[in-house]
Amino acid sequence: MNTRRDFLKKGALAGMGIMTLPGLAGAVVNRQNGANAPKIALKNEGVILFQGDSITDCGRNRESNVCNTFEQLGSGYALFAATQLLKTHAGRQLKIYNRGISGNKVFQLRDRWEMEALAFMPDVLSMLIGVNDFWHSLTGGYKGTAEVYENDLRALLNYTKDKLPDIQLVLCEPFVLRGGSAIDESKWFPAFDEFRRSLKKLAGEFGTVFVPFQAGFDAAVKLAPTRYWSADGVHPDLPGRQLMADMWLEATGLKE
Repeated sequence: MNTRRDFLKKGALAGMGIMTLPGLAGAVVNRQNGANAPKIALKNEGVILFQGDSITDCGRNRESNVCNTFEQLGSGYALFAATQLLKTHAGRQLKIYNRGISGNKVFQLRDRWEMEALAFMPDVLSMLIGVNDFWHSLTGGYKGTAEVYENDLRALLNYTKDKLPDIQLVLCEPFVLRGGSAIDESKWFPAFDEFRRSLKKLAGEFGTVFVPFQAGFDAAVKLAPTRYWSADGVHPDLPGRQLMADMWLEATGLKE
């Protein structure tokens, strides 16, 4: 039986045209990005590369270099997005890789960029990075700030565009879910919001696709509690991974 809380949650989402989960990704992306936002144009035998930290890594076999495999893609949103892409765009014979590494911050991406990004000659490069740039300043002795994060990421994007002028970039918003076991709100906010703002600023500056993950999870917790999507508030569980893939596909225009 529906409770009053269920009714209120659905009512809040109805203002965005969302009554159930299947419509959430599209409604959030449309609201955040608008109708004229950049989209990705696929080409035959195009190379798509996912880069980032543990949320992208998600247990992949780092010794595997074979595209389009479970071992190489891991068990996170990159896998869920890749399986949909490979099904929907089968005729294009895409080659999809994952090179996320757990714990990475922007400067660590740069340290491995030649071999772990540029060497793949990606047509589409998707990056999700930023949560560790803040989190490790609380727990790991890292001294980075939102300004360092923005400047490091801008430099990496400029370098990438210089080496691969025709590359299509996807910048994914770093996110956390309030109420997760790893999230002490008094320490995370409002400081973490500065990192998110920096990422969105860079997406506009470089004219990239922007994937509004934070807005997606903020809407999702109105349908089900934080622990359903992510126990620790940082690393999504299965429903959260699927939601991320749905949002990535919506933002890039590659859902169908």
